Amino acid sequence: MRGRGRRGRPGRPSPALVLAALVPVAFLAVPPAYLAYRAGVGEAWGVMGARTTWETMWRTLTLLVGVAAGSVLVGASTAWLVARTELPWRRFWAVMAVLPLAMPSFVAALALAGATGTSGLASRVLAPLGIGPVPRLEGYWGATLAVVASTAPYVYLLTAAALRRIDPAQEEAARVLGRGPLGAFVAASLPQLRRALAAGALLAALYAVSDFGAVALMRYTTITRAIFTRYEAGFDRTPAAVLGLVLVALAVLLLVAETRSRGADAVQVGPGARRTPTPIPLGRFTPLAVAWLAALTCLFVVTPLAVMTYWIARAAGHGTLDSVPWRAGVTSLALAAVAAVIATVAAVPVTYLAQRHPRRWTMLLERAGYGANALPGIVVGLALVFIGARYLPWLYQTFPLLVAAYVIRFFAEALSGVGTALSTVSPRTEEAARVLGRSPLRVFGAVTLPQMRPGLAASAVLVFLSVVKELPATALLLPTGARTLATEVWRKTTVGAYGAAAVAAVTLMVLSLPFIWLAVREHVLARHPSSPPGG
Repeated sequence: MRGRGRRGRPGRPSPALVLAALVPVAFLAVPPAYLAYRAGVGEAWGVMGARTTWETMWRTLTLLVGVAAGSVLVGASTAWLVARTELPWRRFWAVMAVLPLAMPSFVAALALAGATGTSGLASRVLAPLGIGPVPRLEGYWGATLAVVASTAPYVYLLTAAALRRIDPAQEEAARVLGRGPLGAFVAASLPQLRRALAAGALLAALYAVSDFGAVALMRYTTITRAIFTRYEAGFDRTPAAVLGLVLVALAVLLLVAETRSRGADAVQVGPGARRTPTPIPLGRFTPLAVAWLAALTCLFVVTPLAVMTYWIARAAGHGTLDSVPWRAGVTSLALAAVAAVIATVAAVPVTYLAQRHPRRWTMLLERAGYGANALPGIVVGLALVFIGARYLPWLYQTFPLLVAAYVIRFFAEALSGVGTALSTVSPRTEEAARVLGRSPLRVFGAVTLPQMRPGLAASAVLVFLSVVKELPATALLLPTGARTLATEVWRKTTVGAYGAAAVAAVTLMVLSLPFIWLAVREHVLARHPSSPPGG
């Protein structure tokens, strides 16, 4: 890290910073290199020329568009209502907005499917009222709803963290010029949220591209599901590798679109004067806002919990209920904590290099960090299985190799959180500290890092909650005899033991609650306009 050069242009980055950024990005290149190796021979052109391949690509594109739009709508609207308005029961809605992060997408899909259909819970509840069976939720809309339930909290957390850091002076100036509270927010603050919204939409889209469990349970074929099918079909993995490379190309297109959506004139979010904005009164729209949040809570939280409770009660009645898998829970928490810390720390130099030394190669380096998140967990897992079994047998079937897969799989989430956090720190503050004679490293530790703390915590929480519910890579790399809550849920589901699967899913959510509360308290409640000091 060096100072800024002449004419205000950024100086050269230090070799140590460049090396610290290159190492994790180079590590992320392992799965694409594996795909290129597998797809370099065989019938790659035949796979791309097949009509079914293009149909699957179109279905994947429609899913990611629907998920990205739905996640931004749900996450951003909830963040604005909770963080900027006089919303009743604000703390309750804040917790409900993040709670779905603790639920794997395949559990959400399983619960939504279990609530609908002729034998679903909703149909059983409504039957005494003379209401016909609720149609089964499946296909595109079922998959979209299930994935939105898992991705909207990403947009919510990133948007809420950015809302807390925006200087309210610009909104107040807009009000002086005659704009109403909502109009002032749209004109002055919304442009400053562009980066957070774009990052959230990108994460949602990448999640939709790489998800397998939800689309499989909802019977909707995407590229990821096709990859699973090809891997299970036989020993020739070339077709699956080709489809994996298609996902990489799709990820590149998403990254380019996300970069362009920021705009060259995006407003820099600054720390401001540390003043909190005046909460916007909802007035006659209060019932509408509460109804909107209540509908989202019913769909994404109450319905899955009700279905799982129903399954647990039925299993208990039949005497087939399993005990709580505490050992699997401890394993899940330990793995998630280690992976979250490593991913967040590794993302800091990549983000700092791109934002404080913006050049084409540094921006490309940051963009490359997002690409691995589009790879399905099974591709990441198989790549590391291949390397571990052939070249690193001492590392094969160990927890460090599994943690490495988690870091690759969710590095993009760490980048988004760290990037949003660093964008809230004004470079002028760092320059002022350097003028006083402090070294770049001391400036980062004393000035930059403290201001990034909320965003770094959000980044770690995002990675943590994603790792806890990761399934495909975990199933491939988990040491023999070890289990996580996600693998327990899937294993019980595949044999029809829904009651036991529900126990594991509820355990996963309960163990995740303290971390969800930490995220909500740190990023939404601490500096809300109506929060009392220290509350």
